[in-house]
Amino acid sequence: MTLAEFNESVQTRDEPPPELSTTLQALWWDAKGDWGRAHRLAQSDTSVNASWVHAYLHRKEGDETNAAYWYAKAVKPMGSGPFAAERDRIVAALLEE
Repeated sequence: MTLAEFNESVQTRDEPPPELSTTLQALWWDAKGDWGRAHRLAQSDTSVNASWVHAYLHRKEGDETNAAYWYAKAVKPMGSGPFAAERDRIVAALLEE
């Protein structure tokens, strides 16, 4: 799946494509506007990638302290800029794995 296909699925589907990992499903739900469901999915996964998604979600929520904790766990720099752009960067990186 490409980033464009991921984003198209957000616009055309009611549920995430079944082949998406938990972390990508979390980002998919975030793109659909369901922050709570996205957060629950990110929180249910203990991987480094889930920490990155979790960090992004807390930054989006406005909880900078909690976000900084999760970015550190993910070994990623603190996100900045538009949320959709950061989400796309994370999605693209996770799709390449």
